[in-house]
Amino acid sequence: MAKKPRNLGDVLSEFRQQRERMQAELQKVIVGQEEVIEQLFAAIFTRGHCLLEGVPGLAKTLMVSTLARILDVAFKRIQFTPDLMPSDITGTNVLEEDEEGRRTFRFMEGPVFTNILLADEINRTPPKTQAALLQAMQEREVTVGRTTFPLPDPFFTIATQNPIEQEGTYPLPEAQLDRFMFNIVIDYPSPTEEEEILAATCRHEKVTVDKILSARAIANIQKLVHSVAVSDYIIKYVVQIVRATRPKDPAAPDFVREVVDWGAGPRAGQFLIQGGKALAAMDGRFSVGTDDVRRIAVPVLRHRIATNFQAQAEGFTREDVIRRIVETIPEPEVPKFVAPPPIAE
Repeated sequence: MAKKPRNLGDVLSEFRQQRERMQAELQKVIVGQEEVIEQLFAAIFTRGHCLLEGVPGLAKTLMVSTLARILDVAFKRIQFTPDLMPSDITGTNVLEEDEEGRRTFRFMEGPVFTNILLADEINRTPPKTQAALLQAMQEREVTVGRTTFPLPDPFFTIATQNPIEQEGTYPLPEAQLDRFMFNIVIDYPSPTEEEEILAATCRHEKVTVDKILSARAIANIQKLVHSVAVSDYIIKYVVQIVRATRPKDPAAPDFVREVVDWGAGPRAGQFLIQGGKALAAMDGRFSVGTDDVRRIAVPVLRHRIATNFQAQAEGFTREDVIRRIVETIPEPEVPKFVAPPPIAE
């Protein structure tokens, strides 16, 4: 007897349950940070990369390593330092000699050949080493010499950086920042959450987490998220938000022209739509809504706009500008249905 195909509603419902199980497992180790976890999941389910920012001690590295344990995939960590070389990331050709004395070059894979790559303190290494990740993040492949090697699928880069200590750091070039789908800022825990963290560490209990998704399951979920519907109405709304961040655009609000030096490019719109799809799928919905776009706007646009000295003087942060843009831009009008004229008898 042929197996009855499942409808999209059943698949989305099952995915929502898997996502809730993932969050429950992750929060065995990580206390609070629900919004950060949601954004991490959204990036993974849309093949995106994340840049995590936060002061030391907020469990950025622990969050990523625990996430890798929940997902049954390969995980590697690179500690970025000033003396790190590009070949330390991508790998290099080594000369080998066989028993007959013949010498050949063999490629030794670097740590970038994994499923989840944790680039710890990415701004601690010079730009030439940071640039070693550009091809990997965009094309998901690495070129060494004359040979191009594909990376495993799935592949995600999750980078961390400390926003406070800037001595001896190298700010990421704008081209590389733009490759990150989200710039996620991890804030301090609430008083209740901090008490829970301290109580857990005092008990010295070893927490084990279950594996929820395999690499193949992640690939299937990415296809599911990609199939979530996006209407022309949502596309128009996203375009209006992105163009409103550009001070030289005729549609930009007056306050943007005053406090913003440059705004987001088209890739921001792509990530707003992809992030909206992920949020809709995680909620078990068939299509993206304007609320999804608004929820994801800050982490997508935060690292894609530059504010000027006037913004600093007036106490405007990039997040303030983005939230004000989202509040200012009205939702597009839905065209009214006009009934066709009656057919003459």
